[in-house]
Amino acid sequence: MNSAERVRAAMGFRKPDRVPVQYFYCPVGYYEHGEKLNDLYAKLEGDFSPFRRMEIPKLPSSDFESDGSYHSFKRDDWGTLWEYRIYGVWGIPLEYPLADSAKIKSYKTPELPPAGLDDQPHTFYRLAGCGNFYEKLISLRPEADVLMDIISDEPYIHELADKIIEWDSALVARAISSGADGISFGDDYGSERGLIMSRQLWRSFIFPWLDRLFRPARKAGLDIHFHSCGYIWDLLPDFAELGVSSIWPQLPAYDMAKLAVRCRELKLAIAIHTDRARTMTFGTPLNVRELVLREYETFRLADGGGWFYIEADNGFPFANIEALVRTVKEIRG
Repeated sequence: MNSAERVRAAMGFRKPDRVPVQYFYCPVGYYEHGEKLNDLYAKLEGDFSPFRRMEIPKLPSSDFESDGSYHSFKRDDWGTLWEYRIYGVWGIPLEYPLADSAKIKSYKTPELPPAGLDDQPHTFYRLAGCGNFYEKLISLRPEADVLMDIISDEPYIHELADKIIEWDSALVARAISSGADGISFGDDYGSERGLIMSRQLWRSFIFPWLDRLFRPARKAGLDIHFHSCGYIWDLLPDFAELGVSSIWPQLPAYDMAKLAVRCRELKLAIAIHTDRARTMTFGTPLNVRELVLREYETFRLADGGGWFYIEADNGFPFANIEALVRTVKEIRG
């Protein structure tokens, strides 16, 4: 099997020749570990894109306080001003361009970002990022206001939702025309203990918009990959109903064995992102190895239905990243 065939088999719960690997080249990993990370990743090529050596980030002095602590502010293309306290960790909105709902009607979404698949060989599985929805809503308006807007069924929240979905839909259309194998989407709907809104409210507001967004991808036969942090157990059947092919969950929020059984029942393949909050950050290389082997067995990855996702987040000891890559390479044979 080539890489594309390997991932398609895993997505479809068919036995691959070996477990697929997906990398996310997180800049903070290179900032903390330098060329050692490039050298490590070169030993195990992924299946979603060819290996490439990444440039080591050099941060401007303006991103640091006088005591050396990281503290930066950046305004994105949507008009939101973000504050960042730890490099490599998601920021907090400081200024919301649509805090005043009266501004929604005249609001214009930004230009689409550059396409990312044009030069990628078709022997690799081509996964195109296609934005988010709820996460975008709560970066344009404060989350409490968005939730109240949804509960109150305000016309303007539907107008804003339509603008976001239209923008995301343009990314989906581009993915289809570029020959992508699948689209990737992300929204967080849960805390570590439960949903941030009732399933009934999610079904009444979020579900119809996602259904509209994913319809062209389903029609074109593309896989739909969904990333969602927090505990979203109750939504898994809804994802299956939407035609989602695979999920990338926050694994430590779940009972691993129960999640493995449920995903196999629903035919939701799973990206295995080894516990970054505890094991990868505070564990030992032996802890990492033991967890990776347990993930491999629990999710029955040899039979298809999942793959390993590798990302070097902030604070990972290099020995733990090395243990992760080495153990995955050993599993693959």
